[in-house]
Amino acid sequence: MHRRDPDRSPFDEALRIALAVGVALVLLIPHARGMHAGVGWLPLWLVGMPAASWWLLRRGHRRADTRRDARVARCVVRRPVAVRRLVAPARMARRAAA
Repeated sequence: MHRRDPDRSPFDEALRIALAVGVALVLLIPHARGMHAGVGWLPLWLVGMPAASWWLLRRGHRRADTRRDARVARCVVRRPVAVRRLVAPARMARRAAA
């Protein structure tokens, strides 16, 4: 029995299997490399879409979180300390006057 990665979900396993089966079909069956009237270009649906979904599941969410964290950190650090000291008393005076 092998240990399971805690990040792997059943959906992750299903996408990996779909990607492996799609690659095998495209490599082994010549008709799977062509077009279908109802579906379109078959390698896109057999390999491209499962690969993109698996990549997004494994890497996309973590990168989106780090980008958001970097944006928030950049916004917080944007003002120098001296400017914050000048702005804070002005806000306090406006609130007291209102």
